[in-house]
Amino acid sequence: MKLKQTPLVAGMLVLTLMLSACAGNAAPTTTETSAAGETAAAPSTEVIAGGLGGASTAASGAATGASPASSPAGGAAQTSAAATTSAAATTAASASPAGAGGAAQTSPAAAASGSAAAIAPADAGEFLRTIRDRGTLICGVNPGLAGFSSVEASGGYVGFDVDFCRAVAAAVFGDPSKVEFRPLEAAARFPALQTREIDVLIRNTTWTLTRDTANGGDFGPVNFYDGQGMMVRQEENISRLEDMGGAQICVQSGTTTELNLADVFRALNVEFTPVVFDTNDATLAAYAEGRCDGYTTDRSGLAAQRLGLPNPDEHVILDVTMSKEPLAPMVLQGDPQWRDIVSWVVYGLITAEEQEITQANVDTFQNSEDPTIRRMLGIEGELGAGLGLDNDFMVDVLKAVGNYGEIYNRHLGPETPLDIPRGQNALYTDGGLLYAPPFR
Repeated sequence: MKLKQTPLVAGMLVLTLMLSACAGNAAPTTTETSAAGETAAAPSTEVIAGGLGGASTAASGAATGASPASSPAGGAAQTSAAATTSAAATTAASASPAGAGGAAQTSPAAAASGSAAAIAPADAGEFLRTIRDRGTLICGVNPGLAGFSSVEASGGYVGFDVDFCRAVAAAVFGDPSKVEFRPLEAAARFPALQTREIDVLIRNTTWTLTRDTANGGDFGPVNFYDGQGMMVRQEENISRLEDMGGAQICVQSGTTTELNLADVFRALNVEFTPVVFDTNDATLAAYAEGRCDGYTTDRSGLAAQRLGLPNPDEHVILDVTMSKEPLAPMVLQGDPQWRDIVSWVVYGLITAEEQEITQANVDTFQNSEDPTIRRMLGIEGELGAGLGLDNDFMVDVLKAVGNYGEIYNRHLGPETPLDIPRGQNALYTDGGLLYAPPFR
């Protein structure tokens, strides 16, 4: 019997065939694997774990290598494949943050230790409650970078980044001493943030798109504009990067520095051999012992570390800037209140310098008629309450550490061994890049 091919029958046949195909030939779920977004591709790389100095990574289980790549908007997660686990490097395979699909994240630290615990995003207000209940702020800092974060003979921390940590503590508690400093090597900093080992990361960390999307964190305002430089021995008579053909260059792994080095030398068509270490101390020690012809990191770091070499005058920092390195605080994603608190402390320090409010004279502004000053100092309005803080939180901050310019001059300015010119880190009114939104 021949069926009459009506539109209804034809439609039913097509639907039956489609259902059969779906049941029998379902496409497998695909997981894309990509090289991590910040791994430098170099001609031949020597990677030394631990290095000459024997310095250890501050956070246990920290992953050495590049940051995981961000997920595509369609929701298929990508896996970051970092350097292999051996004396050469530590593997940091981790699932990236979710794209538009909203999947959970996996911590690089957890992945490196063999676990796959998902990181729950923070809730609004959660960090402030947790920090106040604990009674201290935990701030991730550099384990040793003169001018930014270093340990004095007394055991206390001192430096530009350290004062920003104290500023946040003063805003939260009214007491800058209520802060615990957690020293972190470069590879340990993002896992420490992701696993909530720290509340905020203020550790010469460059703000990049990959780091903004692939580490489960959010950056606050830039508090120091830097750029990558190169240090060499004066006796080599090297004046530019093009003179470094065939050179061995010391660089720390797990940093934007490693990637920038490969990018810049590739663009210049200059052959080089990167010699990679997993700690800053080990990298500098190798250069000091003559194992490398050059040493590269942020220019501010070069200025600080040059002073620690046996004969600083025998080393020069080339007059070249290899990259943009905007350094900024970083917090875990998901708690907008906490990010706002960290951000407005930075903005308040910048605004105070602009208004010429200092650590010594802040009390004299209590009778100011300037509406901006009155709002910032909590004399009128409820700006602090909007952050979950006291309205006069900036008074506590300024009494604790002074304004941005005071912090800069205390640790990096002309009266210090570093003597780093303000340059881009000057107020916008002085030709720099520092500019804060209004307290309104």
